[in-house]
Amino acid sequence: MATVILVRHGRTTANATGLLAGRADGVSLDQVGRDQAALTGDRLAVVPLVGVVSSPLERCRETAQFILDRQTGTPKAPVDPDINECDYGQWQGRTLSELAKEDMWPMVQSQPSAVVFPGGESMATMQARAVAAIRRHDAAFESEYGPGAVWVAVSHGDVIKSILADALGMHLDLFQRITVGPASASIVHYGAGRPSVHATNTDAGDLSWVSKGLQAGDAPVGGGAGHKAP
Repeated sequence: MATVILVRHGRTTANATGLLAGRADGVSLDQVGRDQAALTGDRLAVVPLVGVVSSPLERCRETAQFILDRQTGTPKAPVDPDINECDYGQWQGRTLSELAKEDMWPMVQSQPSAVVFPGGESMATMQARAVAAIRRHDAAFESEYGPGAVWVAVSHGDVIKSILADALGMHLDLFQRITVGPASASIVHYGAGRPSVHATNTDAGDLSWVSKGLQAGDAPVGGGAGHKAP
């Protein structure tokens, strides 16, 4: 299959003030977030991308544009609501410090598979739609460009954590163990037998090795020789 690089949007004005923005309009990258997105775009400039799929929210589309601006080719750039932010319902627009006092907060931390946000969606629904979308795009890009194709999905922290949990074979109740920082890049290759996770939450370092194509197969006992040096 193809290889997907999961990129979280850069830091926003809401992130900087501890606000749960959710799907609110008008939440854009702050200057730190723009610098983060530019750095991610620079890191990905050495990887010929066949597509950059974005959540419809402004902060993701801004981050995606930084990536697209640094590509020498013209990757497809669709917007997909299935990788949109979780619908936090009545939690949207409130501060994290306030939400931490809610009765449901401990469940969000330890049993997210049982969480349904009041007036919003369940975290299990969020994971199901996001994973299905990533696998659908991945199969489509491979069908059109071949198994060496590399593409990017620009989405949100909880969404990417849920996708990584699925790829790692983790129950959703364990996904809070995964960290996904602003503008970080995580790399997943969906093989015929199972996904393989090649990186999580990276915000620096060379990514040229990704352009050589990742092959799925039996895992090397002992860990193997790793990627070739750039």
